[in-house]
Amino acid sequence: MSETHRSRLSNPVKTLPDLGPLTGMMFKVIGNGTVPQSTISLVHLRAGQIVANSYLTAMHTDALREAGEAEERITAVSSWVDALVFTPAERAALALVESVLTAPPAGRERVSDEVFAEAAAHFDEKALTTLVLAISQVNFFIPLALIGKPLPGQSASKQWT
Repeated sequence: MSETHRSRLSNPVKTLPDLGPLTGMMFKVIGNGTVPQSTISLVHLRAGQIVANSYLTAMHTDALREAGEAEERITAVSSWVDALVFTPAERAALALVESVLTAPPAGRERVSDEVFAEAAAHFDEKALTTLVLAISQVNFFIPLALIGKPLPGQSASKQWT
């Protein structure tokens, strides 16, 4: 097994310059204040864990730490279902991303009415749409992380220059 010390892809923003403004708009839309940034970051961390990507997991863990998130909550994301450190709204958000990114049991919807109803009970329509787009945002970057394979622990800007 050969080990590489660089990403498989060069800087995607240099390859496709329109990507920069697009991702900037994504961050602006998601950062409208209707969903706490901590909730969005927890959802993004869980997405990285689900797809088993060290780059995304390290990046979102670092972002949570930099934002002052408690280590207990960061480490509990991987076992959020029975962790007692999350608010009901955070649990609903984590259930939503879990439903989107994991295959359901045979014969069941990926996002059940129950999962949606729980999220809708905690977020108004604008916040729920924002949360859905936050999940979309991380899903937008998952192929770059899985295929491009940026190095964990290094910012994209440092290795894709």
